[in-house]
Amino acid sequence: MSERVAKDPVDGRPSMKMMSSGHPLENVKVKIIDEDGSDLYERTIGEIAIQSDCMLTSYYNRPNLTEKAFRDGWYLTGDYGYMHNDEVFVSGRKKDMIIVGGKNVYPQDLEALTYEVAGVHSGRSVAFGIFDEMQGTEDVVIISEVDSEDPNELQRIADAIRQHVTRNSAIALRYVKVVGPKWILKTSSGKIARAANKEKFLMDLAEGKGGK
Repeated sequence: MSERVAKDPVDGRPSMKMMSSGHPLENVKVKIIDEDGSDLYERTIGEIAIQSDCMLTSYYNRPNLTEKAFRDGWYLTGDYGYMHNDEVFVSGRKKDMIIVGGKNVYPQDLEALTYEVAGVHSGRSVAFGIFDEMQGTEDVVIISEVDSEDPNELQRIADAIRQHVTRNSAIALRYVKVVGPKWILKTSSGKIARAANKEKFLMDLAEGKGGK
């Protein structure tokens, strides 16, 4: 969970198929950096930084944004990903990161663990954080789609998700919501719409329909 290295799939274990974004254009340089700005090795996941002679050099009248977005002439995209054979692979957005007790938690890691639980559809889970002002940290929410409508079966799967994710990530889940097909919202390109699902969950929570 903490290596942040893209490895080849292993038979019998869940894996995610990553799509390449292709090779950078001739006039574009791409590198992967860690939080300190140091270059990372191939297949190691970090923030994608780019440099080109045809990109923006600053934000108009937004010096604070410019300072955050640029480092030594490199533009910090806010995307996480890795390089392999000079190809770029995008794995997620920095803004989707969940921070629990000062620890960075990648929602994709938690989602991948749910797919190891019997009954959960691969690619049909979403994880996100909800800030708890009293605790000063984020509570973790996981929503997973299943086929069953039996309340006992839904509860069993929810309990299994909680136990499996906590055991394999050391992250305690505040809410686990098991839902039927087509509950989870996706973008027009088929990606999980994380912000939209968070908003939908908060509306359900306000109406007393949140998970356990």
